[in-house]
Amino acid sequence: MVKIIGVEKKSLAEKAGVRTGDVLVSINGKEIADVLDYRFRLCESKVTLALLRDGKSVSVKIKKAEDDDIGLEFETPLMDKKQSCRNKCIFCFIDQNPKGMRESCYFKDDDSRLSFLHGNYITMTNLSEHEIERIIEMHISPLNVSVHTTNPELRCKMLNNRFAGEVLSYLRRFADAGIKICAQIVLCRGINDGAELERTMHDLAALHPALESVSIVPAGLTKHRDGLYPLSLFTPEECRAVVGQVTAFGDACQSFYGSRLFWCSDEFYVRGGVALPPEEYYEDFSQLENGVGMLPLFEAEANAELDFAAEDKPTRRVALTVVTGYAAHDMICRVCRRAESVCEGLKINVLRIRNDFFGESVTVSGLLTGGDIAAQVEEAKENGTDLGELLLFPRNALRADGDLFLDGISPDELSERIGIPVSTTVCDGGEFVSALLYEN
Repeated sequence: MVKIIGVEKKSLAEKAGVRTGDVLVSINGKEIADVLDYRFRLCESKVTLALLRDGKSVSVKIKKAEDDDIGLEFETPLMDKKQSCRNKCIFCFIDQNPKGMRESCYFKDDDSRLSFLHGNYITMTNLSEHEIERIIEMHISPLNVSVHTTNPELRCKMLNNRFAGEVLSYLRRFADAGIKICAQIVLCRGINDGAELERTMHDLAALHPALESVSIVPAGLTKHRDGLYPLSLFTPEECRAVVGQVTAFGDACQSFYGSRLFWCSDEFYVRGGVALPPEEYYEDFSQLENGVGMLPLFEAEANAELDFAAEDKPTRRVALTVVTGYAAHDMICRVCRRAESVCEGLKINVLRIRNDFFGESVTVSGLLTGGDIAAQVEEAKENGTDLGELLLFPRNALRADGDLFLDGISPDELSERIGIPVSTTVCDGGEFVSALLYEN
């Protein structure tokens, strides 16, 4: 049962007599507990809503097109509370957050509904038999799963959860039901790499064609690991070995299944000093959100826009400063130098921001903080760098609302501290180039 907090004006629900404050009990006799129940049961042309109004049962019938929304609003997008994670993973990034951040930065979700709705990854340790059956009945697909290892005992150790090994059997149940699976492996040095990684890739490949893709990403380690499981960074040589191992396995999958299935994140290539593969290597970029192929795609998009701009011959007499993390720095420099050659009068400073907030080993732009940017921009100014008229920083460094960095600093505060206007750029190479070449 979920409370209705709003009914849209002139909606099907309002016309049928549904009121704000009513409690939705069921649709067509099926109990409604959350957004998945609601959306699935609503996909009928005729629906009967069982409501509670002032303690009395009310029945409302609505005729509609199957895909039509009826106009109800609920307290939360999930119509329920988020499910928190029950694990204590040895590599958990949230456990490595420093004190003093926003409360939401410390919440660990492990919610199958968010996996389907927003692409979040789940460990499956939270799933009940009812939820498994519901995923299969509703054909909730694709399902994003944090696997890490298919060795049951090792998975229990890595997740610090005694059920973490036995729930691996759910993968076969989902695959047999035709549920598509996207998986990730957070690789920890000396733990689930080497022979264990080979085993995991073999076991997961056996789930094809249900298995769509797997990303292999290095465990993110901050400087705030006091009292946590001892983990260390992969050396450049070890990064190269991981890239070689995954590439070789992907080659075999390509020959056998027609898809590579397994990809390393860009970070392994950057740390190992290995040239990133071309666009076509990544097929449909299904693991882009895990940093797989993000840099090659960004540069390809940027170059396509620059090819177009070269014919347009734009002019913009302005000096700009672009800030980025260490991982993307070299690629951003290449794009900016070419932008200068295409656009007469354009001058771009590229500043590589060291992550002092989380530690230097954290190199992605999405974890840059306003404080680190401000401090290092000020340092660059003191060393004679001309910032120009505008500073551009990656939008993914802000929370979803676009108003705050992870350390609570706002873009307006950043602008005030460095003395020039600031603006964001998105993780799209074409739009990034447009922000450089054109004033609006």
